[in-house]
Amino acid sequence: MTTSRRTFLSLAGAGALAACGTSGPKSTSGATGAGDGATYWYLTGQPQQGIRADQVKRFNDANPGAKLATTEFQNDAFKQKIKTAIGAGQGPTLIWGWGGGGLKSYVDAGQVAELTGFFAENAALKESIFPSAFGAATVGGKIYAMPVETTTPIVLFYDKRAFEKIGAQPPQSWGDILDLVPKFNGAGIAPFSLGGQSRWTNMMWLEFLFDRIGGSSVFQAIFEQTPGSWSDPAALKALGELQNLIKAGGFIKGFSSITADSNADQALLFTGKAAMMLHGSWTYGNMKSSGGDFVTGGHLGYLNFPGVDGGKGDPTDTVGNPGQYLSISSKASAADQETARKFLATGTLDDASVDAWVASGNIAVAKSAKDKLAAITDQHDSAWLNFVYNTAAGAKNFTQSWDQALSPTQAETLLDNIAKLFQLSIAPQQFADAMNAVIGK
Repeated sequence: MTTSRRTFLSLAGAGALAACGTSGPKSTSGATGAGDGATYWYLTGQPQQGIRADQVKRFNDANPGAKLATTEFQNDAFKQKIKTAIGAGQGPTLIWGWGGGGLKSYVDAGQVAELTGFFAENAALKESIFPSAFGAATVGGKIYAMPVETTTPIVLFYDKRAFEKIGAQPPQSWGDILDLVPKFNGAGIAPFSLGGQSRWTNMMWLEFLFDRIGGSSVFQAIFEQTPGSWSDPAALKALGELQNLIKAGGFIKGFSSITADSNADQALLFTGKAAMMLHGSWTYGNMKSSGGDFVTGGHLGYLNFPGVDGGKGDPTDTVGNPGQYLSISSKASAADQETARKFLATGTLDDASVDAWVASGNIAVAKSAKDKLAAITDQHDSAWLNFVYNTAAGAKNFTQSWDQALSPTQAETLLDNIAKLFQLSIAPQQFADAMNAVIGK
């Protein structure tokens, strides 16, 4: 499941990923029984599972009269259970999720409480969170979820050794990227690694090109389901530019049969077969643990995706996972909703939680994470996490991964047509027509 795979990074291993599977629920710390007070469902998988459990324990210890009961689910089981339960009006008080399209479906069905007033009353709390994280929590100009946990932007990674080999500098513009392609190919190095069989890896390229060429308003119109929005001139230009890169030999041969699940795309970068790779920040941990001295030897470079000459987008903006999100069920009792609001205010991004997220190798969505980075002694980890922090905190707009921002129907159509676009079997206008056809579905 791509959503769990793209949620967390680990500096110690291949990524502290939420477990995928279909195992049933498990009641955990703080559980007081079904129907007994406010409830909270979340995902298994370490370290996040332990951090969430500790949050609930601290909250329950401090609020003995308003306990919060928890139940853990593995990823696939959670997705199935939460949708069914909320639809039946029997969901948990606190609804964990990824924001975006899933949250919008809850809002449209009247299943979650508006939190705009809550944040007006807790202005210091709102101020403590990265502003860009609220985009995926907002529907129709109103806030319906609180950004929590971690932020994972998409990053342009590169092998410094490859650039030294051809005597070039990392790209500072889209034009630089296109100019580098024949130079790397001429040196026998693929310009970009790509796990194209996984499809969502291809999507990251369009997310950035849409933003850099047309600005954040292009995808915002798509998210708001504006008819014909995929045919925006900037969108069509982005689709065309992407196919220009493919036709020029920008990606490693056979990319459509390479999977991201196996980390084969990462291996192509750290073994020197590819010079660059556009991927999530969660991949750093695996490259450090599996890439020999690629990270520890100082060979890994990284930067935010460069701008496009003449484009309207802000090159400091980013895309990926702005955070995870907690909403409050509108069907819960007034008392349980009050318990949930108190937990949001005091138990999710408190100092102990931010400490725990940073110690696990993640950047929390709280500005206070910056203060924690000074304690990291490994120079490579320190530089990396400061980069992630500055990228997320400095972004005026943090576009959520499209397959999370859109409805399930639109997301599947998107992934299917992205694969065709990369295989050059459809033209930009055909891609746009296919996507326009599912707006509102």
